[in-house]
Amino acid sequence: MDNYYYVTKQCIPNAYSIIKVTSFIWKEYINLTKNYSYLRYEERDVYMEKICVIGLGYIGLPTAVMLADNGWQVMGVDIAEDVVNKLNRGEIHVGEPDLHLLAQKLLEEKKIIVRVVPEPADVFIIAVPTPKTTINTCDMNCVELAVKDILPCLKQGNLIIVESTVPPWTCENIIKPFLEDRGFKVGTDIFLAHCPERVLPGRIMQEIIENDRIIGGCTPVCAAKAAEIYQTFIKGEIIITDAETAEMAKLTENTFRDVNIALANEMVKICNRLGINALKVLDIANNHPRVNLHMPGPGVGGHCLAIDPYFIVEKAPFTANLISTAREINSDMPAYIITKVRDLIGFSPGLKIAVLGVSYKGNVSDVRESPALEIIAGLKKIGYEVAVYDPLVEMDEVERSIHNTIQGTDLLLILSDHDEFKYLDGEMIGKLMRSPIVFDTRNIWDAGLNQHIKLYNLGNIYDCKYSI
Repeated sequence: MDNYYYVTKQCIPNAYSIIKVTSFIWKEYINLTKNYSYLRYEERDVYMEKICVIGLGYIGLPTAVMLADNGWQVMGVDIAEDVVNKLNRGEIHVGEPDLHLLAQKLLEEKKIIVRVVPEPADVFIIAVPTPKTTINTCDMNCVELAVKDILPCLKQGNLIIVESTVPPWTCENIIKPFLEDRGFKVGTDIFLAHCPERVLPGRIMQEIIENDRIIGGCTPVCAAKAAEIYQTFIKGEIIITDAETAEMAKLTENTFRDVNIALANEMVKICNRLGINALKVLDIANNHPRVNLHMPGPGVGGHCLAIDPYFIVEKAPFTANLISTAREINSDMPAYIITKVRDLIGFSPGLKIAVLGVSYKGNVSDVRESPALEIIAGLKKIGYEVAVYDPLVEMDEVERSIHNTIQGTDLLLILSDHDEFKYLDGEMIGKLMRSPIVFDTRNIWDAGLNQHIKLYNLGNIYDCKYSI
């Protein structure tokens, strides 16, 4: 029998029943939860009340807010004093729709208390960053520091949940030894689980509730205890499995998308060489009922897709050949875009480019691993004058006026698919630009009747030639 079971709220009765089923092995646990299918979900028992969330970034803060809004006593902890000070003033540093007002309300009502150092609690949720190192391995420093910080606060019966994305076997081989060195036996007197986030920036507050949640326990007892936390606010299914499977499943989800995008980006390069419109090819291919190609673009960014595949390669470097190649293809796209810019306008001193979009995807302010940053830096290194506009990103080099950004430029380069950019005024562009050429790497803008504007995208870029 597979060591997982799909658990809905209707399949888990209440906290007391969860505690009872955790003493069984997987097979008996599965059978018992099936036997409870006629029971409806009731309020949890109050044997666990206080949750400490370590890391108050893009995932930790929304998680803390959701838990507090569903009745838990929440302490949020972040080692960055400026983040803690801002939150204590009611200033929300994470730009996410529907987060600000709810977070401010819960902070004002003291349902979330924010500190720099953790304090004793019943549950500890670790949601700290796991960036890649310079050699493309997982940087576990923040996770290990978080575990060490909570060690003095731990007591028998505590539950530790790791939401941070980590390589497989992290809970078992790295975190569990920290706990057992302190005299705790995981699965008996302290509990450890990996419950990865699976949300999309820009929709975090919806998807944190609606999406299915993987619960990977170091033991069945650990998994059941972690499931009790998430069933208090999740409407999707709760998928019970072991910790290493949960760790690998999260990485596989994002790797699938990275590989899919790499195929689309490689088709762009192939079609451009052959003089074929790649976007038309992909659109027609997606009419097949069993084909679902993602859209090509200027590269892959964000903290998930551009990072997570490396954590698989790290563990199986001589086997993960497809994954490694896909990463190389996507990582090469910024350089490819820069090459196509030179094909479009050539280079001479004084040429000016307007870049629209810095964030790695549309309608978010997140610039982590954004290919736009690499493209902007590369264009400046060549010697182009570059003006940058992004309505959502606050950086020193980002203009606050799109008109000022476009004025007197020789190329308009669209790198983020913000909604605002889909409705650009073609007449305005034609009047402001010195040479009305648009290179839309996101395929979001239609020049319409503005025939004097030369519009290129990743489909017809093969047809480009010096336009200046």
